[in-house]
Amino acid sequence: MKRILLALALTTLTHAALAADAPGLPVTKAPAGAEVYIISPKDGATVKAEFTVEFGLKGMGVAPAGIKKEGTGHHHLLVDVQDLPAAGQPIPKDDTHLHFGNGQTQTTLKLAPGTHTLQLELADENHIPFDPAVVSKKITVHVK
Repeated sequence: MKRILLALALTTLTHAALAADAPGLPVTKAPAGAEVYIISPKDGATVKAEFTVEFGLKGMGVAPAGIKKEGTGHHHLLVDVQDLPAAGQPIPKDDTHLHFGNGQTQTTLKLAPGTHTLQLELADENHIPFDPAVVSKKITVHVK
């Protein structure tokens, strides 16, 4: 029994390693004219350490992650991210790549004092960015 479990574990690890090296996953085409943007705060705003970010979307709808419905996606907020996530790969989930997989259209952020950048990217039901990317203009906020 132990040998069977070990063989299954090794097979699973091998498949995971091969998948990590595999080319990108299928990418969903974005509807023409789709736009995502930050409603507030405005670019260059000075905000308190805790503030609300409102997401805007035009030409598409919002659906929770895991729900495949044509013309929809869900938001990801990129905080102080230099480069957009890789095309054809799920957007990472960490302290700088915030997922809103329940279909949320706003959030309350708490950031350290200083200057920060915010940018939205819409992704499909599998957290994979659209093609072409539906991404907002990067804005800067000053946290006091």
